[in-house]
Amino acid sequence: MCPCQLLEHNVNTTRFSQLTDPAGQLSVTNPATQSVIGRARSYDGEAVSQAIDKAENARTGWAAKTARERASILLSWHNLILENVEDLAEIVTAECGKPLSEARGEIAYGASFIQWFAEEGKRAYGETIPTFAPDKRVLTIQQPIGTCAAITPWNFPVAMITRKVAPALAAGCAMLVKPAEATPLSALALEQLAHEAGVPHDVFRVMPTTDPEAIGDVFCNHPAIRKLSFTGSTNVGQILMAKAAKNVVKLSLELGGNAPFIVFGDADIDAAVEGAIASKFRNAGQTCICANRILVQDAVHDEFVERLTQRVKQLKVGPGSTEGVQIGPLINAKGIQKVSELVDDAVQSGAMIVTGGEIDEAGPLFYTPTVLTGVDASMAITQTEIFGPVAPIIRFKGEADAIRMANDTPFGLAAYFYTRDIGRVWRVMEGLEYGMVASNDGALSTEIAPFGGWKHSGIGREGSRHGLNEYLEIKYCLMGGVNK
Repeated sequence: MCPCQLLEHNVNTTRFSQLTDPAGQLSVTNPATQSVIGRARSYDGEAVSQAIDKAENARTGWAAKTARERASILLSWHNLILENVEDLAEIVTAECGKPLSEARGEIAYGASFIQWFAEEGKRAYGETIPTFAPDKRVLTIQQPIGTCAAITPWNFPVAMITRKVAPALAAGCAMLVKPAEATPLSALALEQLAHEAGVPHDVFRVMPTTDPEAIGDVFCNHPAIRKLSFTGSTNVGQILMAKAAKNVVKLSLELGGNAPFIVFGDADIDAAVEGAIASKFRNAGQTCICANRILVQDAVHDEFVERLTQRVKQLKVGPGSTEGVQIGPLINAKGIQKVSELVDDAVQSGAMIVTGGEIDEAGPLFYTPTVLTGVDASMAITQTEIFGPVAPIIRFKGEADAIRMANDTPFGLAAYFYTRDIGRVWRVMEGLEYGMVASNDGALSTEIAPFGGWKHSGIGREGSRHGLNEYLEIKYCLMGGVNK
């Protein structure tokens, strides 16, 4: 039986039955049913500050372990997650609404970061540098940055934690996580499994709260915090950046996106349609890297719209726990209101609804998958991160127009384009001002590649070897008196 159902019925028979606290101040709601599925303890600033002090004391022992010893514990954590995929996926679906198939994929994706960094932690190499004097030797070593903090979003409540926590632990750091208020249970489940695997209690803590601003202040101002990683809106990222400046806290910020999805006249239209479905409608469009603006060249515009519309009409809407559902609910009433207002504004400004454009009969937080045509760059829907299952389509004439339109935004997280011209692949790939670019593919996330953006989409990288470096400091060591 699904843990979320067990929580609702107050039956304590599963591995994760103790995640909830009946007296907890933070209630967790299933967006599909709008029913409370459990409660979590809310930590205040004082409790978080005390946890930071404990983490600071505990991290030295964790850092003293060999990279191989830490890797062994991380791999145990990875294995425990995979052993509990179904329970974890059902918790994720209950908390954030995504279909079970996507939730299972997220669990595997999240686990992949732990496996990757367990191995990558053994490769935190230093270097020897040719000396500048006969009696001196020059070298560098890499050491853990210290006690770290992370603030994670609700839309990928497992993967956004593991891709921050895994490199921190692999590097020898301690980590405290404030999960999104909407999705604390999956975060607490990850913490439980990490401790079962052997990660010391004070080295990794998950601390939900009903007062995120206060906890953000503690993370930015506590003298022991050396690194803060945040995934969320650009506005909040800017606030954290300003607050963290006082203590010169190192930052990783994965912020808002406005991803273009470009279809050139020579593209494989069927492949482009499937890529658009994968990119735009994953998690009901509630991802930071999903296609936000679909740019289609004049020559294939009508054909692409027709084929995309056919596929969009086939998408099944409903509660994520229902088998075969592809589009779940939006996270809350604010999310559905935003999407509705963006679509209404676009229509009032001249766009046309080809399909969808309304609240779905599945429930008040479900929005019918939508295709809009006649969209232009002046409309709010092209300038705002939609975070909903709406595909606005914009015409363009030539390659230069497409690149100019794609770059006409302060954001630069992810971009996609379809073409069969190899020369164009290179030109467009180099011309797009984005941290991540995919040609002829609608999905680009993987643990082995650096994830992050340019411009207002953030600083720093997660995943790949670069993700480990975010939690390491380089120390230059000079050895004198060698010839004496």
